[in-house]
Amino acid sequence: MTGQGRTPGEPPAAPAGKGLPPAVVARLTVYLRALNGFIADGVERVSSDALAEASGVSSATLRKDLSQLGSYGTRGVGYEVENLQQHLSVALGLTRDWRVAIVGAGNLGRALARYGGFGTRGFDVVALLDTDPQIIGNEVGWLRVADAANLEAIFRRTRTNMAVLALPASVAQAVCDRVVAAGVRSILSFAPTILQVPEGVTLRKVDMATELQILAYHAQRGESGGQSGEPADTHGAPDDDGRGPGGNAD
Repeated sequence: MTGQGRTPGEPPAAPAGKGLPPAVVARLTVYLRALNGFIADGVERVSSDALAEASGVSSATLRKDLSQLGSYGTRGVGYEVENLQQHLSVALGLTRDWRVAIVGAGNLGRALARYGGFGTRGFDVVALLDTDPQIIGNEVGWLRVADAANLEAIFRRTRTNMAVLALPASVAQAVCDRVVAAGVRSILSFAPTILQVPEGVTLRKVDMATELQILAYHAQRGESGGQSGEPADTHGAPDDDGRGPGGNAD
């Protein structure tokens, strides 16, 4: 499989011009996860039908999404798994050096810091911060909890360019403002509140309660015979306007 105007085996370029629709970007992450699974199983080529089934979408949707990247399979042969995986990684910006700081070392923050899957997906967790004197200095996984009072200096030292906020609502906006002032332009928030960020900063919000409410809605419809439609991975996926559930995006 090769894209148009690209030499076989050459790493694909990131898509230029108009950005992809948010719903397509969300599905690309699902395709990438499925491709990683195929690679782990030693699969070298995959048909659009098999990749679509593994991703929980229709094959027509999959082909349409991939065509927006200029990426096509070979009829009767399918997609070369590693090449397509590389193509999607570049398109999603995962070949860049993403250095992540987690602000908030409570139960959620510690669980995120211990999660080993970030590294395998291109994200290097470089700092874990908190304000609680009883937590500061504790070791969590491979990190030592740092004092959030020194957030700006820590971000400079670790070259943080992405932040995760695992904070209570009462302090989330103030900390978010400091993170933005420190130069970070990509923020993922687990705080149970709507945060405001300036233009040029991308904020994604993950609200567990909202996701459970959405599940309850679909479960109720299923029990009453309603149609749920095509399967989709909606956790953290943007709405049609580019905003996450209750979040902000430019």
